[in-house]
Amino acid sequence: MRHRIAVVGSGPAGLTFARVLHRHDHPVAVLELDPGPDARPPGGTLDLHEGLGQLALDKAGLLTEFQELSRPEGQAMRILDTDGTVLRDWRPRPDDRANPEIDRGQLRDLLLGPLDVQWGRGVTRVVPGTRDGVRVHFADGRQETYDLVVGADGAWSRVRPAVSAVTPHYTGVTSVETSLDDVDTRHPDLARLIGDGSLAVYGVNRALVAQRNSGGHVKVYARFRAPLDGHTDPDGADAETVRSSLLARFDGWAAPVLDLLRHGTAFVQRPLHVLPVSHTWTHVPGVTLLGDAAHLMPPLGAGANLAMLDGAELAEALATGPADVDDAVRAFEERMWARAGRWAKITTAGLERLVSPDPAEALALFDQVQPS
Repeated sequence: MRHRIAVVGSGPAGLTFARVLHRHDHPVAVLELDPGPDARPPGGTLDLHEGLGQLALDKAGLLTEFQELSRPEGQAMRILDTDGTVLRDWRPRPDDRANPEIDRGQLRDLLLGPLDVQWGRGVTRVVPGTRDGVRVHFADGRQETYDLVVGADGAWSRVRPAVSAVTPHYTGVTSVETSLDDVDTRHPDLARLIGDGSLAVYGVNRALVAQRNSGGHVKVYARFRAPLDGHTDPDGADAETVRSSLLARFDGWAAPVLDLLRHGTAFVQRPLHVLPVSHTWTHVPGVTLLGDAAHLMPPLGAGANLAMLDGAELAEALATGPADVDDAVRAFEERMWARAGRWAKITTAGLERLVSPDPAEALALFDQVQPS
């Protein structure tokens, strides 16, 4: 008898897990809170690394399609001083496919493919160890049981409490996101300033980052250190109030840099939370976690890559590994914890240096990762 498997969440981790199982002809229930794939904006752009996210896509049989969609030129990176001076301007070689960019929405659609997602199935609680298996409680009052429930439902996972009492904590850094549309036509000077990839400016305990997406869309992230309740909440204030607050916070920076905020549209606040660097748990039969639900870390390019590889490796282990599901999950968790722990240390240290009292720390970090 085939095992009854459910994955909670249709982000990169959950969809990669389901897509690899689908490739091995194993059914899986994908349970998603959102009422549909376009219920909310998909987010910005992701750089998928050769040995992480791209490896996961290869396991799903989707690497060629990814290469057709991705933007190798998006690997370009430019760093400015707060006065507008160009400090670094790195451009990839034409054949460089180490970390090409892809819009989150494009990646979601690629992974969705033939999958049958159960939209609008909000999970409220997961109870392992029942007579019939793991019981999943839904927001509409219904319940279903499975042999294995995989939590891929992000930072505030409803599955995590079944295996761990740990919750995310605030890093001290908040990111406020805005965006520019049709930048090449409407804001050609900013388009030239940003280039084909990303632009970053580092100051004292604050930074501005602009990332080009496809179709002339640019995401802008203002990051700064502040108490969790010590700044204007974009969700509760009009755009002009938030814009004024941010411009005051970045006062004195070069006018072209501040234009990234002046021309931004809606603003979304995201206080950056993380799980402990070495988050593990005592194995619970029938339940496990992937991605941010398991190892939430600062958003410095590793999270989605790790989430996708988590999903691909667990699916492969279940489809081709030991007949005992529990043995396959135990072995996977050990591998995931070791890999995630290494990356959590790297990204935690990276955030400390990128939003630092000494902006030279950010530049030094960039030089270590991507020599100019």
